Amino acid sequence: MEGVKKRNQEVIPTKDDTNILETDSGNATESDAEEEVTVDNEEPYTRDIVWPNVYKFIILHSLFFYGLTFLPSLSVTSWIWLVGSYWLAGLGITAGAHRLWAHKAYKAKLPLRLFLTFANSVAGENSIYVWSRDHRVHHKCSETVGDPHNANNGFFFAHMGWLMVRKHPAVMRAGQKIDLSDLEADPVVMFQHRHYMKCFLLAAFVLPTVIPNLFWGESLTTAYFLAVVRYVSVLHFTWLVNSAAHFYGQKPYDTNMGPVENMLVSVLALGEGFHNYHHTFPYDYSTSEWGLKINLTTGFINLMSMFGQAYNLKTASPQTVAARAKRTGIPELTRGFKA
Repeated sequence: MEGVKKRNQEVIPTKDDTNILETDSGNATESDAEEEVTVDNEEPYTRDIVWPNVYKFIILHSLFFYGLTFLPSLSVTSWIWLVGSYWLAGLGITAGAHRLWAHKAYKAKLPLRLFLTFANSVAGENSIYVWSRDHRVHHKCSETVGDPHNANNGFFFAHMGWLMVRKHPAVMRAGQKIDLSDLEADPVVMFQHRHYMKCFLLAAFVLPTVIPNLFWGESLTTAYFLAVVRYVSVLHFTWLVNSAAHFYGQKPYDTNMGPVENMLVSVLALGEGFHNYHHTFPYDYSTSEWGLKINLTTGFINLMSMFGQAYNLKTASPQTVAARAKRTGIPELTRGFKA
């Protein structure tokens, strides 16, 4: 892209590139090849509940609440395991499916891609391929009927209700028009996609149940319910990005869109709560202009960059951010504001 230069393995927009990047700020990636997606918000649609999914969620949450009863008696080792596996699963979504594969905000070498694929399987939020497709549709059709978890349908729908009903026809059509050729060319992504259930069950439940039992004598029952607690917690903290981060917070960069900055979501979702920034500059690998502040995922990617596993980290320049905030946002709420 003209006006973009590399510095320390980062693609940093220069001041001359501000207007170019602002026109692309709503896209999930920087690709210009994707077919334009149009939606009709008045299209007739009757919401059809998928009852098997409802029943699965009822059973899963019943197991989760029972699993919470094991927490008071956990050993220090098991607590470390629970928190560590939560972070691992979270990175599989944030650093993996989201920033690497859905947005192509940076590139990763094979060892890191393998690690993030395993971590993504621990998270269990569908395959990287499906997750990235739905997320690209979300950005292309944000808060319209084409958005898989359209926040205009209410908090619960955006949080998890969208997983309990048939997709709106506009969502289906939009998904068919999203360019996924980059994912289809990645053998790691496609292997996980083809064998997703095996990868998910092994990484999310079998190994997390067996490892604590073998290495520090935790009971299989306790280890299994810890896996359930971790799984459901990661689900909800990820879903908060679709719900709470579209309802409660500030809009420093663009007041015309729904997504907001929500610091509690950033704490719980490892840095994904800077949602107004992210929807304004979706190509930025950090999803924030605040660096490592409440952003564990950015710290992880930076660490991987130091080891040469992550490279071509893309970010919006301070000039671009300031110009956009001045035009559509609230500049005094941004990091670079000077009175």
